Amino acid sequence: MKLATRVAVSVTVVVPLLVLAAGLLLHGLVQRDLRRQQDARLQDRASAVLPDVRALLNADRNDRPKAEQNQQRKVLGGVMDAGIRVRNAQASVVLEGGPQPADAVRLPEQTPDGPVTVRAKGRAWRVLSVPVAGPAPGTLWLFAPASATDPQLAAVRRRVLLVAVLAAPVSGLVAYGLAGRATASVRRLSRRAAALDPAAGAAAFAPVPAGVAEVDELSASIAGLLARYDEQAARTAQALDTARSFSSAASHELRTPLMSMRTDLDVLAAHPDLPAEERAEVVQDLQSDHARLLELLTALRMLALGDLVDVSSFAPLDLCELVDSAVGEAARRHPEARLSAELPARLRLFGWEAGLRILLANVLANAVVHGRLPQEPPRITVRLRAENGSAVLTVDDAGPGVPPAERDAVFRRFHHRPGSPGSGLGLTLVAQQASLHHGTVTVEDAPDGTGARFTVTDVNPRALGITRLTLALSGAPEAELLRGSLFEPVGDATY
Repeated sequence: MKLATRVAVSVTVVVPLLVLAAGLLLHGLVQRDLRRQQDARLQDRASAVLPDVRALLNADRNDRPKAEQNQQRKVLGGVMDAGIRVRNAQASVVLEGGPQPADAVRLPEQTPDGPVTVRAKGRAWRVLSVPVAGPAPGTLWLFAPASATDPQLAAVRRRVLLVAVLAAPVSGLVAYGLAGRATASVRRLSRRAAALDPAAGAAAFAPVPAGVAEVDELSASIAGLLARYDEQAARTAQALDTARSFSSAASHELRTPLMSMRTDLDVLAAHPDLPAEERAEVVQDLQSDHARLLELLTALRMLALGDLVDVSSFAPLDLCELVDSAVGEAARRHPEARLSAELPARLRLFGWEAGLRILLANVLANAVVHGRLPQEPPRITVRLRAENGSAVLTVDDAGPGVPPAERDAVFRRFHHRPGSPGSGLGLTLVAQQASLHHGTVTVEDAPDGTGARFTVTDVNPRALGITRLTLALSGAPEAELLRGSLFEPVGDATY
């Protein structure tokens, strides 16, 4: 059943019930008003005939029949259609006329609060009792049938029923028309959603204000749902691309060490009596190929991990602590290297801790391996500073540097400098993590003209219109980055 039909049926049922309920209330109010009018007429007639009733009782007491007859005619004429009964002090009925209950019915002696209801033989009467004071005391009763108002009440009931019967179809039709107009925006939204191409996604469903709050909320919810679907679809596609890239790279790059290992194993299997020196050389080759294989698999796994990281993995952290830890780890792994670090006291950001550790470890490892001259130990200088609302990390080495023609190529996957012992993925991981944190990485000549400088920096938050902590190396708002207490120098640390 359509919503407009449901509304029309509901209104068709509810409106007559409301009319009947209002009619019952109206019936009670009309009944009360009619009774008050009836009581007021009885009181008015009692006031009008009371002098004549006194004269009637005086005539009865003085035994004047003609005067008594004249007063009876006046009293009966004054009460008109009401019933009347007059009794003297000796409890004798002096006058009786008009509709009234039987003589055996007990009547109230006084009704100070106005007429009361007396029931006799299935009928109800409104009775007003008025004591008559004077030389000839007595009691005056006036009567009016309670059913005198029934015709008027019956007319009210008929009209209420007529209105209820007419209200059912009329209200149903009106409600159907209004509900149809009210749900028109919902039908339009339904047609738009039904005609939506699944491949188009959220871009093809821009919320159009309908002027109805509920419809606008539903439209915004649909747009949000499509946006989340697009995001999930993009993540799924990215995961598939990552899997394909991982599979392709692994099959290509792992073929050489695996074939080499297979050759060495075949040699060992075919020559069990191989001299010790040659056997040791083959085993050393196997160990070298195994290490390269492990390095490749680790780097590929890190690349895949970076491609699939979720925003929930990002959290506030201190970049100074990460840089200090990474420099210390590099010094431990390469005791021959001379590493120094210039760090501020604190630099808060919003980032992925594991990814930043990967970035720092690889940029430092690249500097240690390649940033050296023959017969000299590596000399690495690491600096971290805040600059124009951004964090800037520089890594300077004293090696041969990177030729300008190769400065873009060094960040590509599996790019090898001749004679390089690495996997060709270290700087690729650095570029991936910098991009993941909305940052950039560049390479240029070192300031003293010897060696290379790798600079990792984030995009200025104001340039992106970002008002929250940015997914970048600095992440912190400019006001916090430029606060002096965060960047008080702590001196150079040499490892």
